[in-house]
Amino acid sequence: MTRREPETAELRRLRQRINALDRRIVGMLNERAELAREVGRAKAAMGRRAIRDGEREREVLLRVTMANQGPLAQADLLALYQRLMVATRALEAQDRARAEARSDDID
Repeated sequence: MTRREPETAELRRLRQRINALDRRIVGMLNERAELAREVGRAKAAMGRRAIRDGEREREVLLRVTMANQGPLAQADLLALYQRLMVATRALEAQDRARAEARSDDID
């Protein structure tokens, strides 16, 4: 096991800012996921069977690309958002499966 180098006050301060920002990012990602779940429920209520909406995903990725001022590379930011969309589609699929199971139990 390697021994950690001592931190300077500046390094510790910067890392604390990153930690605080990470907590905010996690909160916002979970808020976004909850909104995506609500969208999924709204789509199901409209009778839409498809979980994936390719056109909407392209719109989101385009907006993200236009909003990116760097220093993150476009490809890296898009990869993060594409993974985020995979995760939220999985939540929507789980919600639909639970709803279908409940309706099967009622029938």
